[in-house]
Amino acid sequence: QCPDSLGRGRSGPKRGRAQRRTNRGIAGQPLTCFLHTPHLFHNAMCEQSLNDYITEQCALIDAALDRLLPAENESPETIHKAMRYSIFAGGKRMRPVLCLAAAEACGGLAVDALVPACAVEMMHTYSLIHDDLPAMDNDDLRRGKPTSHKAFGEGVAILAGDALLTEAFAVIAQVDDTERYTVRDYVRELAATGGSTMLIGGQILDLEGEHKQLSEPEVRTVYEGKTAALLTTALRFGGMSANATESQLEALTDFGYNLGLAFQVIDDILDLTASTEKLGKTAGKDVNSQKSTCPALIGLDGARSEAKCRTQAALDALMIFPEERRARLVELANYLLNREY
Repeated sequence: QCPDSLGRGRSGPKRGRAQRRTNRGIAGQPLTCFLHTPHLFHNAMCEQSLNDYITEQCALIDAALDRLLPAENESPETIHKAMRYSIFAGGKRMRPVLCLAAAEACGGLAVDALVPACAVEMMHTYSLIHDDLPAMDNDDLRRGKPTSHKAFGEGVAILAGDALLTEAFAVIAQVDDTERYTVRDYVRELAATGGSTMLIGGQILDLEGEHKQLSEPEVRTVYEGKTAALLTTALRFGGMSANATESQLEALTDFGYNLGLAFQVIDDILDLTASTEKLGKTAGKDVNSQKSTCPALIGLDGARSEAKCRTQAALDALMIFPEERRARLVELANYLLNREY
C-alpha cells in the first residue's frame, strides 16, 4: 500500500474488455535506474540500452505519424501546419513508447502497435494544445517552443486541437482485429478515455480546483483523469494489439494506473524544482495558479515517497510477465521516476 497521500490502494478503477465509463527529445537526457527490484540491469547497461531503445521507438513513431497525418502542403495548409507544428515539437513520446513496449511484453511486435500508439499521441497533443490556451493554463511555452496559440493564434490553435482529436479516431479505425479485440473495442476505449469522466473530467476538476484547497482524494481524482487515464489506455492498446489475455490486460491496467499517478506527482515536483529551460514549459505555474498538488499537500519529501511507492506498485503489477518481456516496461517506469523534465 501507498500510505502517505493519494490513496490507500494500488489498483485504480477496473476496466473490462470493453471500456467502462468510469474514472480511473529523450536524446541527451541522463537515464538512471532506480533499484526497486532485483532484476534490473546494471546501471551503465540500462542507460545505454534504454536510450537506444527509446531513440529507435521514437523514430518508428515519428515516421508513422508523418505518414498518418495530412501533409503540411495539403489544403488548407494553415491547419495542417499547425497540427504538425505541435505533433513534431519534440515531445518525449512516452505514451506511444509505452504502448509499443506493452505489445512486446505480451509477446507481440512493436510494429503492430504503431497505429494505436499514434492515435494516443494525437489525442495527447490535442489535450496539450487546449490546456495551454489562455482560458486554461495560459502558457506560452510547450516542449521548449512557443505554444500553438502563440505561433498561430487562438482560433487556429483551437481548431488544430480539434483536428488532432478527430484524426485520432480516423487513425484508431485502421487497427487490425485480433482474436480477442476488434476495432470497436479500440474506438470505445479511446472515446471513453478522452471523455467527460476521464481526460476532460480530470481537466475540468483541475480547472475548478485553482485557488482552492482540494483534499487528497480529490487531487488523486484529478491525477487519474488528466494523466493516468490516457497513459493506461496507451498500455492497454499495446496489449490489445498483441491479443493480450484478460490477466495480461488487467496487469497492464494496474501498471498504467500507478505509473500515471507517479508520472503526475513527478510532474508537480518538477514544476517546483526545475527551471523553465529544463522543463521546456513555464516552471512554477502550479504555485502561481494556487493549485492543490501532491507536493503542496504533503511536501516535496512526501511527494517523492508517493512517486516511489506508486512506481513500485506499478512494477509489482508486471510480475505476471516473463522477466525478459517485462524488462523494457520496468526500465521505462524507473526512468520516468528519475526524469529531470
